[in-house]
Amino acid sequence: MKICAIGLRGIPDVMGGIESHCQQLYPKMVRQGAEVTVLARSPYVSQKRYEYEGVEVISVWALRHKLLETFLHTFIAIIYARLFVKPDIVHLHAIGPALFTPLARVLGMKVMVTHHGADYDRQKWSPFAKKVLKFGEKMGITYGNRVLVVGRSLSELVKHSFPKHSDKISFVPNGMLPTLTGKITPDYLPKDLGISANSYILTVGRLVPEKGFHDLVEAYKQSNVSPKLVIVGDADHEDDYSKSLKRFASASIIFAGRRSGNELKALYQHASVFVLPSYHEGLPIVALEAISAGSKVLLSDISPNIDIEAPADSYFKVGNVEELSVKLSTLSSLNLSLDREEFLKKYDWESIATTTFGHAKSLVS
Repeated sequence: MKICAIGLRGIPDVMGGIESHCQQLYPKMVRQGAEVTVLARSPYVSQKRYEYEGVEVISVWALRHKLLETFLHTFIAIIYARLFVKPDIVHLHAIGPALFTPLARVLGMKVMVTHHGADYDRQKWSPFAKKVLKFGEKMGITYGNRVLVVGRSLSELVKHSFPKHSDKISFVPNGMLPTLTGKITPDYLPKDLGISANSYILTVGRLVPEKGFHDLVEAYKQSNVSPKLVIVGDADHEDDYSKSLKRFASASIIFAGRRSGNELKALYQHASVFVLPSYHEGLPIVALEAISAGSKVLLSDISPNIDIEAPADSYFKVGNVEELSVKLSTLSSLNLSLDREEFLKKYDWESIATTTFGHAKSLVS
């Protein structure tokens, strides 16, 4: 069975939750017998055509533009898929690309959509863009042959909103990374950051408003705690928000840029606590990564974070800077312990790949 994936920037090691999802998912599906081609966006990959762990990756031209990039690339990629890849199934990721589900169907291809989150709730989008994304969700669910949703609460919400299509909607979560579970020494912490084990608070993600890093910075400043704040990640498109955030950089507030491999693993494992103050998520891969690495976590109380089922003390009201500040100041008194092995079983990428492959096979059997 040939599957063509569209909607992600590329793999491997391209920043983003969808990209991390696909990087883990597709090699495992290939080992189970699938033939997978990823149509990547040209600005994010350095080669025209290459292979990653059995997954074929083809660079297709994309305009690097905050508003037009996703939609223009998806349109071109679907045409490219029909003419050159000729897959049994097009796998569209996120509700923006899902806008073009009817196009893929008209061109004679089966479509599986993975709904990674209610993107129309993101603060960065204009009212018009939010309407377009909402329409994309509708097109994906109405015309997709199968719809996979990464969040349990979101899955139930989508089924309730589209009752006529509920039979083809399934909850299939993101997974945790077993590669982060093995112990790694503090020697792998980035030397340029000037940090040591348990001497810093960590957060990871793109520098966009919905991640809530502005709340974390303010809460950190109010807390007057001694550990440094390390913010790992960057903006895909530098804008007023990311520039204003970076102005807070200081000896104690460190913008570490993008990190990967053993550096990122060490950053997770040796943090005093990992914080995710998001206003919007699908099912947050970075939180699952932190848990799989053994980090204690503090999470905003949005539904996708609550779906993780961390201890009660791990949650704070989204946008409540004062509550987060108090939690940062009283970490030692909070119950942040969780059963990591149980989480690893629950969010296992191997079983997630098996389930996803099963849904795909049901469309061509």
